[in-house]
Amino acid sequence: MLDQTAGGDGAQSATTARKLGSVGSLTFTYAVTVFILITLNFFLPRALPGDPITSLLESGTPSYVQNDELRAELEEYYGLDRSVLEQYADYLGNLAQGDLGVSIRYNVPIAELVGERLPWTLLLISSAMALAIVVGWISGIHSGWRRGRPVDRGLLSVFLALRSFPVFFLGSIALFVFAVTFDLVPLAGARSLSAADMGPLERVGDIGYHLLLPAVVLASQFAGGHYLLMRAGMVGELGSDHLRGGRAKGLRERRLKYRYAARNALLPVVTVTTLQLGSAVTGSILVETVFAYPGMGRLVFDSIEFRDYPALQACFLILSLFVVTANFLTDLLYRRLDPRTVR
Repeated sequence: MLDQTAGGDGAQSATTARKLGSVGSLTFTYAVTVFILITLNFFLPRALPGDPITSLLESGTPSYVQNDELRAELEEYYGLDRSVLEQYADYLGNLAQGDLGVSIRYNVPIAELVGERLPWTLLLISSAMALAIVVGWISGIHSGWRRGRPVDRGLLSVFLALRSFPVFFLGSIALFVFAVTFDLVPLAGARSLSAADMGPLERVGDIGYHLLLPAVVLASQFAGGHYLLMRAGMVGELGSDHLRGGRAKGLRERRLKYRYAARNALLPVVTVTTLQLGSAVTGSILVETVFAYPGMGRLVFDSIEFRDYPALQACFLILSLFVVTANFLTDLLYRRLDPRTVR
């Protein structure tokens, strides 16, 4: 008996050590990935043609000045007169201290810009993902439960069509139809100019009014994935033994659909939901550009136009960290849900 107990404790300890080693290896892999992303975030903006000072002082801009001395002073002020490797070393040193630098275009700390823009992007992504999950899951459950019927064929056609259109194309069409033609939603922005004079509830309603169309357009890109996965899971559950047993017991169809079939079909959908967060970042950049929504995506677009290296570095870093963190948490969640993945 003692030998069996000792053997059981030893096996449990070995399993725990294996899990810890797996998590440690995963953490190291993602730490290396983050360092590579930091390096790419520095060098990629500098691969663009032109430079920030030229974009800032070029002919046709309000800040145009034909003055070589001023250009040299600006390059020295922003550290652009130094070699690329020296700039890279400074970038890593500042980043280690939490300093994201100063925007060349706006001449304000990047942290201030990010603090203004990031909440709007998080609001857009979270709203769109929540909408995509609700619509995709409910539609997938009903479609899979009624496989082959008109409702199934209709929903399948709609979601496949939505997935085939690029998000910027859908956004442009939606903007023209609902904002320009019928004037049902605002044309641009995240809130009205008079929002400061509104009460708390009016302000929330105004933000939701501006958020509605961008969130729906972004959600349309992900609802199809949730729908197809949930539909496939439901179809796979239709002939299962536990459903036949439930019907033999006289359980109602609603309980069989949601408590039995839908719950078992949910695991792969949960995993894909976290993986979709990475794609949502890319989609938000396009949606914010189309709708002139004042988030990180819009800041990236403007910074590319003006070759604002510090702003681009910070935006790419934050957005890529968001994606990497989502993938990291997905891997940890999957190891928790499916222990067979731990080696």
